[in-house]
Amino acid sequence: MFTRKDWLGAAYAALVAFCLYSSLFAFRKAFNVAAFEGYQLAGLDYKIILVITQVAGYMASKFYGIKFIASLKRIGRGKLILTLAGAAWLSWLAFGAIPPPYNWPCLFFSGFPLGMLWGVVFSYIEGRRMTDFISAALAVSFIFGSGLAKSVASFVMQQLQVTEYWMPFVTGALFAFPLALFVYLMEKIPAPTQQDILQRTVRLPMTGSQRTGILKTYGTGLFLLVLVYSLVTILREVRDSFMADMWRDSGEVYNLTVFAKTETIISIILLLLIASMVLLKNNYKALQLTHWIMAIGFLLSLVITIAYQHSYITTFSWMLGVGLGLYLVYIPFNSILFERLIASFRIAGNVGFLIYLADSFGYLGSVTVLLSKSVFSIQLSWLNFYQELVLITGIIGLIATIASSIYFARKFRLQKSHN
Repeated sequence: MFTRKDWLGAAYAALVAFCLYSSLFAFRKAFNVAAFEGYQLAGLDYKIILVITQVAGYMASKFYGIKFIASLKRIGRGKLILTLAGAAWLSWLAFGAIPPPYNWPCLFFSGFPLGMLWGVVFSYIEGRRMTDFISAALAVSFIFGSGLAKSVASFVMQQLQVTEYWMPFVTGALFAFPLALFVYLMEKIPAPTQQDILQRTVRLPMTGSQRTGILKTYGTGLFLLVLVYSLVTILREVRDSFMADMWRDSGEVYNLTVFAKTETIISIILLLLIASMVLLKNNYKALQLTHWIMAIGFLLSLVITIAYQHSYITTFSWMLGVGLGLYLVYIPFNSILFERLIASFRIAGNVGFLIYLADSFGYLGSVTVLLSKSVFSIQLSWLNFYQELVLITGIIGLIATIASSIYFARKFRLQKSHN
């Protein structure tokens, strides 16, 4: 049973983690709300170039992070967060100072340091009995923070009359002090207790041989999970980067609060759902339940998109429903899935290695899809393109999720029979 002290400590950690990562999104996603019209490079729309360049930075960061985050020590993490965020902010300064279209490389140097931050932040909270509760708050900050960043960015352009090229730097400036404050508070979170370690295993930096051993032992299951995560990362990146464009394509009237509104509703639902997993102490049962939550997410995305294509629902309802569906898949990867996987099989290591392994291929898939639409001149609006993408990836993702559940069920029974 959890004590009052346990709940208070977890609530503190959850609130700080949520606020910290929400602040970081101001340095990452604010630019997506702008159209960046009037320029082209190599025959491609300039905003496409900017999005692909930043995603390529994330991708490079995730591949580098497989080793870097897996071997991260538990000292100096606060300074590392501020250094990485500061590097991204300076890249936005360069983006505003260098005239377009010559400023596009700045997006790579924005994406690379930002891609490291999740692993650093999650290292504060993994390996605890209350990790599900805390990580739920951290994970939904992806949704809320993205919507908040877009709404603040719209305010900066419309109310403060800042140009779209200086908007990302100014938006980051507004969040600089809150970020520093929440990093300071994050450093005050105590280390996992002995009870935490007994239930969830100790989390340590990993060597190369340990990483290789995990891949050999659980390769098929991890391949399926990486496939699922790659598909849902593609959906998330396209939705996140071109949500404003999809609203414009729909022809329906919207205002600058719509981004925060849809993402806040999704955040609350996901927070309640994922946080409640802390009550399920059996790690293996929690792992299997997480798989079924993900399967429901894919199914919801498919059903809501078919309904929208037949004009049964509005753009707002579709954007809300498809967002909830994809985040029912995406959020568990960044909160409870790998946490419970490590605890179920008593794996010596940390969550950072597994999520960066999945993340690297997820962003590789995103770059590939974005380039494919542009290079092969797929003649679909972002609204129609995204609907087709949801249908294709949703079916594949649903099958792969069920296959992963079956694989780890068999693996667990086999391991249990040998003990």
